Amino acid sequence: MIQLVDKVTNEKALENAVLRFKERGIILPTFEQQRNPELVPQKIKDKLKNVGLWDINPLNLFRITWKNEPTDKGGLYGNPNFIELPKAITGVDARIVLMIGKWFPTGAHKVGAAYGCLAPRIITGGFDPTFHKAVWPSTGNYCRGGAFDSKVMGTESVAILPERMSKERFAWLRDVIGSEVIATFGCESNVKEIYDMCWHIRKTRPDCIIFNQFDEFGNSAWHYNTTGKAIEDVYNLLKGKNSKLAAYISATGSAGTIAAGDYLRTIAPHIKVVASEALQCPTLLNNGFGDHRIEGIGDKHVPWVHNVKNTDVVTAIDDEDCMRILRLFNEKDGHEYLKSMGIDQNIINNLHLIGISGIGNMLSAIKTAKHFEMTSDDIIVTIATDSADMYKSRVEELEAEKGKYNNIQAIKDFEKCILGTRADNMKELLYTDRKAIHNLKYYTWVEQQGKEIEDLNQLWYDRTIWDNLFHQVNEWDELINEFNERTGLLKGL
Repeated sequence: MIQLVDKVTNEKALENAVLRFKERGIILPTFEQQRNPELVPQKIKDKLKNVGLWDINPLNLFRITWKNEPTDKGGLYGNPNFIELPKAITGVDARIVLMIGKWFPTGAHKVGAAYGCLAPRIITGGFDPTFHKAVWPSTGNYCRGGAFDSKVMGTESVAILPERMSKERFAWLRDVIGSEVIATFGCESNVKEIYDMCWHIRKTRPDCIIFNQFDEFGNSAWHYNTTGKAIEDVYNLLKGKNSKLAAYISATGSAGTIAAGDYLRTIAPHIKVVASEALQCPTLLNNGFGDHRIEGIGDKHVPWVHNVKNTDVVTAIDDEDCMRILRLFNEKDGHEYLKSMGIDQNIINNLHLIGISGIGNMLSAIKTAKHFEMTSDDIIVTIATDSADMYKSRVEELEAEKGKYNNIQAIKDFEKCILGTRADNMKELLYTDRKAIHNLKYYTWVEQQGKEIEDLNQLWYDRTIWDNLFHQVNEWDELINEFNERTGLLKGL
């Protein structure tokens, strides 16, 4: 049976963690504080006014929230960060809103998913920061978030990611965090090679504990409670008299972010939860495989933590469209063309907040709006995990490959890649379709990764298991408060 992480398993490791945190002045935020940062103690807020968003500072654990002020230093909290794209860009009547991940420490929301995995292990004695290293297998942002969390939580990290990921990822991990970095074969789609390296580490390095985002329920629990609530808050800010929360779009990736759809289902039962993937590797759409360039959505398998029963639609996005839009949104001639089309300059200035996977999510949102014939009363929310600031080297590579960007290319890219988006390469999932996708977990998780068939069946047939997994955070918050009490640091502020 699947076990919850909700009680102390090793008192000695817990004691070591308490001493390490006390020595280094590390206070853990509760998950409730990350959902509602107005609950953060005032004395911590006062200290944050002198701390940069990306500083390697334990206080930045209190900035693991969607509600940071959009500033590089000294900001506190406000409404969740988002951008609503006008019809002049999307070509559809439905209101398409992107949640902005840039304003998390590290510049991506994955730092929250990693916190949801590491913090529960520390407060239950499952991870000893004086002995263990945290291993973060990822195709990019998750290992960056995990390495950051490890550093500010008093331990060391090992980052595993494919060798063909962007230069910015590798440089930051090595030069800023000082993490050990292991580059595995391949690109975004080569997840199995990452898993193989994890098995090698398990067998050869007893000081390492692996936090695999694809099977760590702390990942999906964090998004259910934090991302889901932030989307609800944004919807309440935007809704009109006849508005409805019509759809939620998420690249599947580790299937952490899509868990926000499970939360949204509790407030909008008829919402369409849409899983987005690359057309070049359409694993959910038609059991496909291949390589693609939409960084951040590793695939060719179904993550253990994906509650497939709650997924209504699958879409597949051409990665060539994403790369062309990346240039349109970030090149001078692209901006000038968009302005000539009557698009507000403030919107244009903020397009850099959308990274490659965010562009893919935007295109899936357009597909969804067209397929379901949505109107201006329908609000679609999706995610910009990170910003184009993470992919400047990709823009340079595209220039070297394709040549200088110009007005003619901007026209082509806008007309073909955005306005030309069609409701193709997508599928509404029947019950049998969902079960077929769930059954694909067998080949990765039972045959390759040592999971039990009983657990696989529990994830499908047990009607209470997902609710229990998502609501572990209630016990975690109690344990976090007890942990902070033992360090005495909150009282000493």
